[in-house]
Amino acid sequence: MTTLKRFAANRLAMVGLAALVVVIVFVTVGPIVSPTEQVTTDLSQVYLRPGTNGHVLGTDSLGYDLLGRLMVAGRTSLLVGVLAGVLATLIGTLWGAIAGYVGGVVDSIMMRIVDAGIAIPAIFLLLVLSSIVEPSEAMMVLVIGLVSWLVPARLVRAESLSVKTRDYIVAAQAMGSAHSRIVLRHIVPNTVGTIVVNATFQVADAILLVAYVSFLGMGLQPPATDWGAMLNSGLSLIYQNAWWLILPPGIAIVVVVCALNFIGDGLRDAFDVRGKSA
Repeated sequence: MTTLKRFAANRLAMVGLAALVVVIVFVTVGPIVSPTEQVTTDLSQVYLRPGTNGHVLGTDSLGYDLLGRLMVAGRTSLLVGVLAGVLATLIGTLWGAIAGYVGGVVDSIMMRIVDAGIAIPAIFLLLVLSSIVEPSEAMMVLVIGLVSWLVPARLVRAESLSVKTRDYIVAAQAMGSAHSRIVLRHIVPNTVGTIVVNATFQVADAILLVAYVSFLGMGLQPPATDWGAMLNSGLSLIYQNAWWLILPPGIAIVVVVCALNFIGDGLRDAFDVRGKSA
């Protein structure tokens, strides 16, 4: 059974993939099909309940249509999450592959740096960096990527330690191949299963980190927004039954993160062929 067929046989993974596709279409095509004003405030339309004056999900404290806000915020959350997850995966992959391949003192120093970074909570580092630099989409991608590469580095390093002892790596070394070529052409491609699986979890974690920072009021500044910022804006009305300000972004975050985790589990099972018949 091929990797694709094994993935397709995982029902939760397919449910996660379908949910993710729906969300992506919602946040990308939705604003085109149903455009709303998300820059200019309308204080005569604040705190409208769902279904009032044509606002399907109601409005927020500035009169923004919440359905349109959910689309715009989702586009930001997904964009930042995906780019930050990819950046973290790239950095972690190169770091771990080099450390595992070179070994010795270099490996020890590189992995002690990773261990020190993992000992510090990522959310703490993110909050410190967010307070120093001006929040923007590009900066959020860079900051989250730079605090999230540690776990993939450890995973790829473990795979590299195993791969570098194989015959084709020894043969490449004997033929005088450059170390950079061996790492990029042999080590990294043979850890692709671990990299792809971890990348899905990195994207999910990045989306959560964006939500955490924005929820604490240190994310993107209005009129820019994301799902965490939407939760933060509705927090002050949590005891006034303004549920429509909290439930939609909260559900969106849960759906996307669960979908990515289901996909990651499916990919892990698909790439792990040990104990399975061909």
